[in-house]
Amino acid sequence: MNALEKDIISVSRRARQASRAFQSASSEIKNRVLAKIADLLDKRRAFIQEENAKDLESGKKAGLSSAMLDRLHLSDAVIDSMIAGLEEVISLPDPVGRISSLARRPNEMLVGRMNVPLGVIGMIYESRPNVTVDAAALCLKAGNCVILRGGSEAFHSNNALAGVLQEALILCGLNENTVQVIPVKEREAVSVLLRQEKYIDLLIPRGGEGLIRFVSENSRIPVLKHYKGVCHIFVDRLADLDKATPIILNGKVQRPGVCNALEGLLIHQDIAEHYLPVIAGALHRHGVRLLGCEKAVKIEANIEQADDSDWGTEFLDLILTVKVVEGYDEAKEYIERYGSQHTECILTEDYSLAHKFVREIDASAVMVNASTRFNDGSQLGLGAEIGISTTKLHAYGPMGLEELTTKKFVVFGEGQVRS
Repeated sequence: MNALEKDIISVSRRARQASRAFQSASSEIKNRVLAKIADLLDKRRAFIQEENAKDLESGKKAGLSSAMLDRLHLSDAVIDSMIAGLEEVISLPDPVGRISSLARRPNEMLVGRMNVPLGVIGMIYESRPNVTVDAAALCLKAGNCVILRGGSEAFHSNNALAGVLQEALILCGLNENTVQVIPVKEREAVSVLLRQEKYIDLLIPRGGEGLIRFVSENSRIPVLKHYKGVCHIFVDRLADLDKATPIILNGKVQRPGVCNALEGLLIHQDIAEHYLPVIAGALHRHGVRLLGCEKAVKIEANIEQADDSDWGTEFLDLILTVKVVEGYDEAKEYIERYGSQHTECILTEDYSLAHKFVREIDASAVMVNASTRFNDGSQLGLGAEIGISTTKLHAYGPMGLEELTTKKFVVFGEGQVRS
């Protein structure tokens, strides 16, 4: 066993030990820690930004794109956003200890289910150092200890933020190992972390598809997976087209580089001749490049012929595939083949068809007459999220505080014995 393995095992073991005490922390204590983190982020702002500047300088020398450098930058606005996020998490109800489904059995026992922390969560993420604070805040409020492994490009920033997190824990009389950041840059550290099933209960990777597949394929620990967001809108023949255009534009144009952005547009053949030139023109005016099927290309000159590899692609850019379909059945078949179980939407005024779509389409969020951009924890009422799961164990869709807990059975008896 080399020194790196010993370090990672030590981090993991300390997290497990800290979790035994922290899982019973009261809401008051957890909120006090979060408030102290917010206070220290403001007070340590200059130091955090000095450390962040080291990462920005290294990133420039390494040739990172302007978009990547922007994600890396801990500006005053980003720090203010982290503080606001902490205040939001403080305001959320604590799910830990909540008992639900309490029912009396025929033998008079009361049986219910109680929300309890998952234990130790490992977060592996890329670029944005603000994830260090955002993820820690949600994990802490749900009573979990967390081990954070950010990208090497944000090494100094993440360590500075980790210092703030641990200082807040110490000032509130808690174990500083409740939150830890992996203290090395070596990629081997991730591989070692993935083998610590004895100490870590869940891994949450956030980043590109390559990172998530690597974690999923090499982990001995359960992984919350979200490979990509290939989201579609099906415009039915009975869609209200006045509603449809702003919904489609919002899905594609507002923030094309996020996972709930629109990547594929399916249009019913009965309205394609009329509506396709309308929506293509609107998208074209916003700089969207359209790649379509043969039928779409014949109808609209602004649409290029798509290659086979374009269907089901997460472009994360102002590029959109367009396909004319015979109806619901072909749209469903297309979504089943090319979707990523992230977000799917139907635009229709046909009540029965809308409910058929909701029942039959398999995705973490299914929309009727609303933008795909609403598949987001804050937009769906969770207050905040740690990520979006596109697999079904143990959560499906945005993961808020509730999803960072599990449930155990609790039984209240009066001397009953099993016969």
